[in-house]
Amino acid sequence: MKRNIRKPTPEQVELLRRTGSANKTEALEAMHSLAQALQVPLRSALLDGDILGGIFAPEVLDPSATAEYPLDFYQTAQENDYVAYMIPSEGALPQRTITGDAVTINTYDVGNAIDWPLKYATSARWNIVARAMEVLEAGFVKKMNTDGWRVIIAAGAGRTDYSGGAPLVYDSAATAGQFTKRLVSLMKTTMARLAGGNSATANRGRLTDLFISPEALEDIREWDSDEVDDLTRREIFTAGDDGGPMARIYGVNLHPLDELGVGQEFQTYFATLGVSMGASDEEIVVGLDLSHGDSFVMPVKRELAIFEDDMLHRRQKAGFYGWQEHGFAALDGRRVLLASF
Repeated sequence: MKRNIRKPTPEQVELLRRTGSANKTEALEAMHSLAQALQVPLRSALLDGDILGGIFAPEVLDPSATAEYPLDFYQTAQENDYVAYMIPSEGALPQRTITGDAVTINTYDVGNAIDWPLKYATSARWNIVARAMEVLEAGFVKKMNTDGWRVIIAAGAGRTDYSGGAPLVYDSAATAGQFTKRLVSLMKTTMARLAGGNSATANRGRLTDLFISPEALEDIREWDSDEVDDLTRREIFTAGDDGGPMARIYGVNLHPLDELGVGQEFQTYFATLGVSMGASDEEIVVGLDLSHGDSFVMPVKRELAIFEDDMLHRRQKAGFYGWQEHGFAALDGRRVLLASF
């Protein structure tokens, strides 16, 4: 998690000291001013930066607006309906009227709160307040990560255009629980086959990013020179654990995700969706097509607002609470592909 609360200005330190004033009116006024001052960096952390690793595109809407997004009228199963004709010597070309649907995304309120003893304010312990705001931010980020990834996994599990939807893509020649480069190759092929169009289609769908568990990453680190070239092995060997792509295999970015893996949060959620993995397989991997930026959306109908909690003063405490209204959606299921190993 990024730390967005920097070294305080003298004005912020003075505001903090005044929040511990014996004059309740002065203390509450200072709390209100401090809340407004800290609201900006918190908004920046949640909206201006990458959301869920740059997957979802946040879009701030007017509170009265409807979060409605058009869907692509062209689907893989209908591609033959749009093939050009040889113009006949008699008659005319058939008409093709296109109609598109739209999806309305439900938004919901998310809130969080934090407080601390007033004695930290009277002694101007800014480090305590800064840490409290980081915890407040982490609570929002955790909720957003969970909700966003559940949308992604559900979109992949809901696909019915490959093998009846189940089992997922898997490497039948691999040992159960062993992540292989052939699985990556199979996912690339499946993503391309089901993306629609043909080899000459512009901006055709493709597998660009793969999210894997730390255990899958461990398997990759054990690959020898017979399985990957020396350059890729060096990328894997020198990669850090900062959450960015650790390497590229077949042109696909690999991202380790702690919530994936046996018994972990996202694997447990997948188990509730009623979709089968390959025989004896233990966990899923998530493949995404992030080359288009046309599927994963996050409408925000009310940006994060931070308020002072004036009910805490009689308990010799101070604190903030806040809320935001947003939603998540995957508009095109072809941009998500699940596999298992």
